Amino acid sequence: MAAALLPVELPDWAWQRAEVRQALRARDVGAVFRYVQQYGGASQARIATAVGLTQARVNEIINGRREVTRLDVYERIAEGLAMPDDARHLLGLAAAREVRGGGPAFDLAAFPEVVRVYSSQASAAEEIRRQAATVKELDVLAVRGLGLIGLNDSLLRSALTREDEPPPLVRVLILDPEAPALAVRAAEIGESSESLASGVRLAEARLRELAGECDVHVYRYRLLPTWRLLRLDSILFVSAFDAGWEGHESAIYKVVETPHGPLYRGFRRMFEAMTREGVRTA
Repeated sequence: MAAALLPVELPDWAWQRAEVRQALRARDVGAVFRYVQQYGGASQARIATAVGLTQARVNEIINGRREVTRLDVYERIAEGLAMPDDARHLLGLAAAREVRGGGPAFDLAAFPEVVRVYSSQASAAEEIRRQAATVKELDVLAVRGLGLIGLNDSLLRSALTREDEPPPLVRVLILDPEAPALAVRAAEIGESSESLASGVRLAEARLRELAGECDVHVYRYRLLPTWRLLRLDSILFVSAFDAGWEGHESAIYKVVETPHGPLYRGFRRMFEAMTREGVRTA
């Protein structure tokens, strides 16, 4: 019985195959499991035992009836398949625990602050809209926020004009169109500074239109954009900006407030500080 608990090990060359690396990069766990069957000769039952899932769940994942979204499940899969570090990195995970420095690591399942991981905003949109439908407090940190809140068909606009629930208190932080950081960000995404600045000003104007429908506070910040945050009461959706990489294209982490978790507190503290230091425009 003990042998059945050992990881499934693939030959090193299997992790280097283009199709396997593409599946890891896309977080297509169903495809990864199929390649484990193909290159490792493992049955669904053997995979299930190694990664801590039921055989029925592995079957659903392989056949596309269920997706993996939780970070702790990704971690169990990586460990159960004995993924090398470069494969773990493609999946969005840190290096294996046994080679990490800085002392012992904790089991992610014991600190369930990150409860889901989405590949992009598109895959998280349905849940974000559902949470926003009844939210009491909404915080947004973005570059211009048009796709999130500034336009009639943006992700969160309906939550601000709802009729069956009291409107939320809304705070929006957007990039100062006159800050040097705006030109840097514009260059990063291949857009002119004038276009990006116009988008910020359009978002401000559209948010001012909501003054009679909900309590909206709009602030400008001057830092180079790094984090993109949505706080819906005690739930955070966190993504990132990078060169050539828009926030809606980033993986999104769903972070919940827990008694000892640092992420929710840290991002909330950062938002409050940026609000205090920002310039209110609406």
